[in-house]
Parts: sequence; C-alpha cells; structure tokens
Amino acid sequence: MSRISKKCSIFLAEPMGEKSVTELSGIGPTLGERLTEAGFDKAYHVLGQFLILKKDEVLFIHWMRELCSASSKQASDCYDCLNDWCEEFL
Repeated sequence: MSRISKKCSIFLAEPMGEKSVTELSGIGPTLGERLTEAGFDKAYHVLGQFLILKKDEVLFIHWMRELCSASSKQASDCYDCLNDWCEEFL
C-alpha cells in the first residue's frame, strides 16, 4: 500500500457502498461537483472507471485531468486511494 492519507484511511475503514465521490482522497467540493456533472457522483462510479482503465496510473490521472481539471496531485491522491482500496478488498 502507498502512504495513506487520513481521508483515504477513513475511506478504507468502511465498505464503499453509496459513498459520495467527495469521500475519495483528492476530491473536494469543486472536483466533486465537476465529477457529478459528468455522471460520476458516487465513489463506485470512479472505481468503475479506474478498473476500466486497468488500474493504470498514467491513464487514470490523464482521465481525471481531462474530465474534471484535477491537478496532478489531486488525481494521484485519488488513484492511490482507489489502488489501496483494490489491494484491500479485491
């Protein structure tokens, strides 16, 4: 696992269920709104895209930057959180 942020450790502590996209590391209110407008309002929607991109870090970060204008750090934090979740639960 990567070095886990507090937000990511909270995310990993409970089942994903219906968690909002803003519960993912790197995703605050502004990016959350942009992702919601693009149809990704739940964390599991972003997880689905992460899996479609075959957990490829470069592709996922590029997708986040293009879709919602995430910074490299925000996209990387989100990638790390989802990757850690997959290591823990898949």
